Parts: sequence; C-alpha cells; structure tokens
Amino acid sequence: MFQLPFPLRDANTAGGKSPFGDLPEWNLDDLYTGEDAPELKRDLDWLEQACSSFATDYEGKLDTLDAPAFLECVLRQEKINQVAGRIMSYAGLRYYQLTTDAGRAKFMSDLQEKITNFTTPLVFFTLEINRLADDRLDTLYAQNADLARYKPVFDRIRAMKPYQLSDELEKFLHDLGVVGDAWERLFDETIAGLEFEVDGDTLNIEGTLNLLTDTDRAKREAAARELADVFSDNIKTFARVHNTQTKEKEILDRWRGMETAQTGRHLSNQVEPEVVEALRNAVVNAYPKLSHRYYELKRKWLGLETMQVWDRNAPLPMEDNRTVGWAQAEKTVMDAYNAFDPRMGELAEPFFRKGWIDAAVKPGKAPGAFAHPTVTNVHPYVMLNYLGKPRDVMTLAHELGHGVHQVLAAGQGEMLSSTPLTLAETASVFGEMLTFRKMLDGAKDDAQRKVMLAGKVEDMINTVVRQIAFYDFECKLHAARRGGELTPDDINALWMSVQAESLGPAFEYMDGYETFWAYIPHFVHSPFYVYAYAFGDGLVNALYAVYAEGDEGFEDKYFEMLKAGGSKHHKELLAPFGLDASDPAFWDKGLSMISGFIDELEAMEG
Repeated sequence: MFQLPFPLRDANTAGGKSPFGDLPEWNLDDLYTGEDAPELKRDLDWLEQACSSFATDYEGKLDTLDAPAFLECVLRQEKINQVAGRIMSYAGLRYYQLTTDAGRAKFMSDLQEKITNFTTPLVFFTLEINRLADDRLDTLYAQNADLARYKPVFDRIRAMKPYQLSDELEKFLHDLGVVGDAWERLFDETIAGLEFEVDGDTLNIEGTLNLLTDTDRAKREAAARELADVFSDNIKTFARVHNTQTKEKEILDRWRGMETAQTGRHLSNQVEPEVVEALRNAVVNAYPKLSHRYYELKRKWLGLETMQVWDRNAPLPMEDNRTVGWAQAEKTVMDAYNAFDPRMGELAEPFFRKGWIDAAVKPGKAPGAFAHPTVTNVHPYVMLNYLGKPRDVMTLAHELGHGVHQVLAAGQGEMLSSTPLTLAETASVFGEMLTFRKMLDGAKDDAQRKVMLAGKVEDMINTVVRQIAFYDFECKLHAARRGGELTPDDINALWMSVQAESLGPAFEYMDGYETFWAYIPHFVHSPFYVYAYAFGDGLVNALYAVYAEGDEGFEDKYFEMLKAGGSKHHKELLAPFGLDASDPAFWDKGLSMISGFIDELEAMEG
C-alpha cells in the first residue's frame, strides 16, 4: 500500500564535487519541513485515529451500505492512503539522500512500523469487497456516478476473489508479512557481504559488476572469473534460498488455487496470460534478428574470433569519452520534450526549477535513479546520480518521463492514479526515445551516430531479450521445483539453457558462468517481475512507430493516455492508436524498431 521508491538503474556512486555544473538538490518542504514538523505529528495522530474509526464504522458492514455511504467509505480509505503515503514518501526520500545516516534509517523504520500497526485493522476492507455479489456492486455503480468511477479499483481487488482464503488465514498472512521474509533478508545480506578480489583490490558486488564494462579486456575477464568463483563458493546458500522461495510460492499458489506460478504476477499487472505469452514468443522468435545479429557485429568491432561473456557489455572501441554538463543535459531533454509538444515541456520545467530533482553523486546517497510519485496532492521527486555520460542524459529523459506521467495521472486521485508495472514505463521510455532521436539527429558524424545507435541497441537488448530470457529461466525454475528439491547443478543447467539461446553463436561461456543466476534480486524478491520491462519497452516501440508514421492527433491521444493513470485497461488505452497488445503482430511492430537500428548499423559496415 505504501511502497517506497527503489533504484531502477545501476549507477556509479563515487563521491566528489561535480564537474558538471550546478546540480539541483531536493527541497522536501512540500512534504514536511523536518522530522519534528508539527504537521507530521498532526498527520500521524490523525492517521491512527482515522484507521481505528474506519474499522469501527465499517468492519462487517460493507454489505449494508447504500451508494452514498459506500462512496464516503471509499473516500475515507483514499484519504488514509494519501496521508500514510505522504509520511512514508518523506521518510523514504530523506533516507535515500543519505542511506548511511543511522538517524534517517531509524526514522523511516519507526514510521513504517507505526503505519503498518495503524493499518492492520483495515485488512477486512478488501476481504469484504470480495464477498459482495456482482449485481450488488453493479446496482451501487448505477446509483452513483462518483462511486462508479472507482470500478477499476474494485475490479483489481475482485480479480483476487477466486483465490482469496478465509479471513483468519488472510489476517495470518498479513501478520507474517509484517515480520518480513527472512529468506529475502538472507539473500540481501549474503549479496551485500560478498567480497571480490580483482587485481589486488577488494570490491563489493556493484564495483565488480561495473568492471564488466571496463575498457581493459583483461580487467573484464578478471572480474568475470572472480564473480564466478565467489558465486560458486556461496552457491549452496543461493540454491537454498531459491528452493525455499519457490516452494513457499508453490504452497501459497496451491492453497489459493492459482492455475500457474505466473498467475499472481499477471493479476497484479492486470494483463492476460495469453498477452504475456504472445510477447514472450515474439521476442524468442526474434532472437536471431536481434541479439544474435547485433553481437556478431560487436564481435567484429572488438576484433575477436569469439565473444566471451565478459565482452557482452564491453565499451565499443570507437566510443568517445565526452561528458555532458548539466545545463546541456537539461537543454537536450527539454528541447526534445518541447519539440514533441510544448505541453510536455511545461510539465517538465518545474522539476528543474523547484527542487524536484536531486542529481549529484554524493557519499551515502542511494545508487541508481528513480521517479517517486509521492501522493497526488503534492508532486513527484526525481533522483539521479549524474556523471555526465551521454547515457546519464537518457536516464534524465527517462525519469522525467515518469515524473510527467505521474503529474498528469494525479488528477485520478490516490486509488486510480498509479499504473500497473506493464504500463508504468510508457512515458519514461517514450521520453527517452524522443531524447535519443534528438541526440541522434544532432550527431556530428557517422562515427558518433554509430556509437549512439549501438548504445541504444544494447540498452534495448538488455531490456527486451535479456529480461525475456530471465522470464523463461524463472518459468523453468518454478516448474522444475514442483517435481522436488533442485541441486545447484540443476539450477545451473536451467540458467545455461536460456543463455545460449538468447545471446547466440557469437559467444563462448567460461566455466562458472552457469552460476550467474545467483545474484539477480528479482528472482527472489519479485518472481516474474522481469517481463514487465520487455512489455513496457515493446509497447513504447509500437507506440513510437505510430507517432513516426504521422498518426493524426497523436499528441492529444498520448496525453489522454497518460492522464488515465490506472483507471483503464491496456486494451482501452491502446485502442485510440489502433494497437492491441493481444495481437502477436503488435509485438513484432515494436521489435522491428530494434531490428531497424541493427539494419542501419550493418549498412554502415558496407
């Protein structure tokens, strides 16, 4: 209910003064002015009382409410979500600014615990909604248009109705959730505690993975071999975590009567299994014309007989090391947004002027980048770790796209504004594509254009091909676990079965690479999350293709789609553009954009 932001992209987080100009910092006063702000104490006191009185007024009574009373109940629940979300947004954002500060960590943890305790009595709400008859809800909608607006919220809740357990079991599971999952913590602590020795330096996992993009091939190889050695030394622990997590999921799914291991994720993403299957099949069928073809080009550029796994993310030999100052980055993104539609520029501009972006790399700051929507009566905040690389400009365009989407969707209110994972990347990837095209048009020569195209193709392959290979691995893992305990060698074999297929014949695989499944956090924290990345990228590529074809009124339709937030299903949102994600040709349209970029790269070789 009150999810904190989390870093979505890896970034180098070395400290030091910025050589990139005057970088903006957050001003969180629009949330609260400090830990001791009287407004924060007021909101906490209100929240405790509001949760208690909500339970007193409505528990066991939802089926007795008429339409006006039901609407009042929903509005009260929405207000509770908003106040709790505001509190946790403030605590979370302060923490991400300085994760090494024990006081900030304690402040966030204490508030999370308080809010969890306050909201535990509200578990009844969704359980009772799911006990209402369909015709009862239909009658209420017909009687009150304001209530009918919330139908998508109830539809999402009621999608879980066939899988709901008894009230006692649901409350038991809620309480278990408060304790936290010890196996997830074991995974996180094990990963965080790993040490890697590379060329005399002792590094953590992020520092070691970063070496896989080093210009020195010997250093990349040393890092890859050290990763394999350390993963192998800890493989029994990782296999135990995966065996336990997949078994726990199998038990929960069996009790809930879920048809497949993926069903729960599809429900939360509001996407039909056949749509995901169409995406998966389209990507797998396209491996030869995407990743296989691109990596053959890269093999030639690197001057290698055969690529090794440590060459996959190697910098290209023709790359330049230019840096982009903050003022130039802002201008590039704003020019691209304004060229698409001045309204988009107007929505983006306050982020730069009003303390809504925190851009500098600072000691203790969380790595990566994100856009956090906070709550609908405030505004989003964007976090970056800006290092002046051309890719950092793309990250700014990406996160600003999220911010624009969140501002536009805020009009839907707290319960209807947020989109499912499959649609959440729409504006961010579209904003990135607009900026990429602007930068590509401004390339000073063919060499720079080639580097930019290749970088974009690599990003798209990592987002589409790699994530679908991950998804296939998870499907195989969960299916195999249903037949019994899996040894580390069993899991290694499943991993290798998807790697060679997805990367193609340009690669050889060193001994030890079979253990590289061990460090991917999504497999442990969010089973089957990974396909949403490919879904979002494919959707935007198809959408951009419609825009590039000169679709009449595209900009207006695009803004309406973003304003809808989570109030509409993907079928309704895409229909005005003549697109349908359940049609396999839809995904081919998106994938053809990637293969078109590779066509252009191949033509440059001629």
